[in-house]
Order: sequence, then C-alpha cells, then structure tokens
Amino acid sequence: MELCRSKTELRQLIAAWKREGLRIGFVPTMGALHEGHLSLMRAARQECDRIVVSIYVNPTQFDRKDDLDAYPHDPERDRDLLKTVSCDALFTINNEDMYPDDFSTWVIPEGSLVGGLCGKSRGSHFKGVTTIVTKLFNIVGAHKAFFGQKDYQQFAIIQRMVRDLDIPIEVASCPTVREADGLALSSRNQLLESTHRERSLAIAKSLAWATLSFRAGQKKASLILAEMVKRIEEAGAKVDYIEAVDCESLAPKETLDDQSVIAVAAFFGAVRLIDNHILKDDFPVQFP
Repeated sequence: MELCRSKTELRQLIAAWKREGLRIGFVPTMGALHEGHLSLMRAARQECDRIVVSIYVNPTQFDRKDDLDAYPHDPERDRDLLKTVSCDALFTINNEDMYPDDFSTWVIPEGSLVGGLCGKSRGSHFKGVTTIVTKLFNIVGAHKAFFGQKDYQQFAIIQRMVRDLDIPIEVASCPTVREADGLALSSRNQLLESTHRERSLAIAKSLAWATLSFRAGQKKASLILAEMVKRIEEAGAKVDYIEAVDCESLAPKETLDDQSVIAVAAFFGAVRLIDNHILKDDFPVQFP
C-alpha cells in the first residue's frame, strides 16, 4: 500500500496508473474505519483495478468544535484494516495544505436536497461536505467513488453536485452495513456509553416497525412518524428529526409509497446517530 501525504505525490501515482490504462476507485473517509467502510472498498475492488482511500477529518463539516474534538482517531488500526482489503493507496493530508490561510472558494448546495433532514439543524455542514468532496475528487481524479447509504442525504447531494458541476466521476451508493443486532455501523458508535449503545437499537427497531406497518397498508406518513418518535424517545433519546421523503428529490412525503425513504437522526447522550430505510426494500434485520 502506497502512503501519499501530499497532493502532488498522489497525483503522480494516479497519473502513472492511468498511463497503464487502469481504472481507479475511490473511497473517501474520515478514518476510525469499520466494516461499513471496508464493504465500500470491497465493492470498489470488484469494479476497479486500483483503490485509493482518503483519511481526512474535515473540520469544515463540523458544526460544533466539541464534536470535531471528540471524533475518534486510530490511524494504526486504520492502516491495518486497509491492508485486509488490499488498498493500493492511502491519502492523508494536513489542514494547512487542504485549507490554506487565504482559502475563500466554497461549493454551496441549495434547494430541496439541502433544506430538510440534516440540513435543518446542521448549519453549514453540507457546505463543508460538498467543498471537501469536490476537492478530493479533483485531487484523486478517480473513475468511480463509493459511498454508504447510511448517509443518504449526503449521497443525494453529492450525486446532484457531480451532475450539476460536470465533474467527470461516477458515484455509487452501497447498502448500509449493520451490526448483528441491527445498529447501523458508524465511527460514532464507539463514543456511545454502554447504556446508550443498547438503547440506540430503538432507531433500527422503529425503522423495521415502520417498514412492516407500510407493508400492512399504512400509507399516512404522519401516523408512522409520530409512533416512531414515541418509540425512540421512550428509549431515552432526543430526536433531532424523523422524516419521510422522496428517495430522489428528498421532498417531504405525506403519503408513503415504494419510493419513500424514512430518515432518522437522534441523540443518545451527546452522540448523534443517523439511519434511514427505503420502504421498497425489506428491512435487513428482524426483531422480536
């Protein structure tokens, strides 16, 4: 595995691969890797000749400094995990090189994709996401990038950004990976206190319940969402949002159908967790 710590070093490596006619896959991450990240890399391996992974904790997408400071770091473990999926290049960079002191150009998404869900409460979060992803796409120059479905709104925004700005890269969304008990894998899970870890299953359980209710004929979004709020709050969480939206436009849905996504964000203690499910699909975990 090549370790590249500068844009120039990585670009030279990518250019050499492209001269050989190789197809490049890219998985951007913020480290604290888990099986969800590794599943993206395996998907990239199936379709591409070389895999590039970036690890960069992007400060501009954090709304709170304490959240940024608490983000987990374990670079040695990350490198060991990357070797298990035969990663070809790891790209890391410092903040000074990514955001020079006079940095002043931002990619700012607008419209219905940003207005709801995390966009309501997280301020400039997506401005930071779209700016860093654009920069990484330009630095890496890969043919295809791979993202997880758990960050559904993020993927929808990036997909639209690539289209609107004519960025020459294909983006793919891969299924959410869950632990055996149903909790969606996230780097933030390791920050959960033990009592909150058990209670956080209320998110996945409520999504599974909503899917079954929809299949049983309940199509009124407000009724399903209200019951989900009740179930998650009873588990001791502070609900940020629970919304039903269209899977493409992310516009709110009053009547549910197969193209509806139910998305959840809730705090268990100080840890904010997100999850979602597309109602056309069976929920992948069954609960008693």
